[in-house]
Amino acid sequence: MAHPSPIKPALGRSAFVTGGAQGIGRAISCRLARDGYDVSIADIPPQKEKAQEVIKEIESYGRRAIFVTVDVRDAKQIEAAIAETVEKLGPNLFVSVANAGVTQVRPLLECTPEFIENEVRINVLGFMNTHIYAAKQMVKQGFGGRILGAGSIASYRTAENLSPYGATKFAVRGFTEASAKEWAQYGIRVNAYGPGIVDTPMWDHIDAELAKIENISIGEAKAQRVKREVKLGRIQEPEDVAKLVSFLASEEGEYITGQTIKTCGDSQGYRRSKSIPNIAIASILANEYADCRKLLHIRPGNAVNQKWGEMEPPYSA
Repeated sequence: MAHPSPIKPALGRSAFVTGGAQGIGRAISCRLARDGYDVSIADIPPQKEKAQEVIKEIESYGRRAIFVTVDVRDAKQIEAAIAETVEKLGPNLFVSVANAGVTQVRPLLECTPEFIENEVRINVLGFMNTHIYAAKQMVKQGFGGRILGAGSIASYRTAENLSPYGATKFAVRGFTEASAKEWAQYGIRVNAYGPGIVDTPMWDHIDAELAKIENISIGEAKAQRVKREVKLGRIQEPEDVAKLVSFLASEEGEYITGQTIKTCGDSQGYRRSKSIPNIAIASILANEYADCRKLLHIRPGNAVNQKWGEMEPPYSA
């Protein structure tokens, strides 16, 4: 169970969070407010009521918060939302979080062009344009900033029935690395967070769709995958993701850029292999000893190779 972080003094800086009215976005908005940021919650109009609840919570911390409407499929709306944020909270935008996203579940042979386009427009174009317009504002201000975005464990390993989603999250990883290189000269750090199975409305949707495909009951798909894959033994909470965002936005994360960092309770799969390099051995051993709370490290350069038996890659999303 996540414990509330301390409420810190006001920083005189603002944060912009897309998809900030519920789920991971809500947790990020509230955590950044507790860290001292005023927060602009950017979401679609039907989320306004939920956003107002988040605003009340943020104001209880002594921070300012506003709701701005945006459909990230429309670049002009993103530009306008950031302009409104600056107008109402001041020219002090320091954190931008491109959190808005969608997960569509369907066997690839049943995916229509329209189905794929919708996911790409939200998860890729919306993500990229949010980063670009936030970066333009930060460059204009002249004191750098932190740009963060929603990757996924699927940024590293895709899954059946989620092919377009996996492709969009690989794109997030690539754009994060490239933009970090371009914007380092302006003092802007760019990173992404990669959740696994999170207790949010999005994963409830994934679970329901997978239940239809796999002919199992609702709730079973999610429960099976948590039990099989998550080595820390519990489903991830939105606040677990917010902790990583908080760190990357802080001074402690100042030297980290261009990274997509998994925050998934070690929900990792590994394929059958006759020869596994050092880093894979470390990962496998960490999985085996997770319940002993041992942290294993193998230094680069050790000539270690090991033959292993059957290892079936578990499902992930």
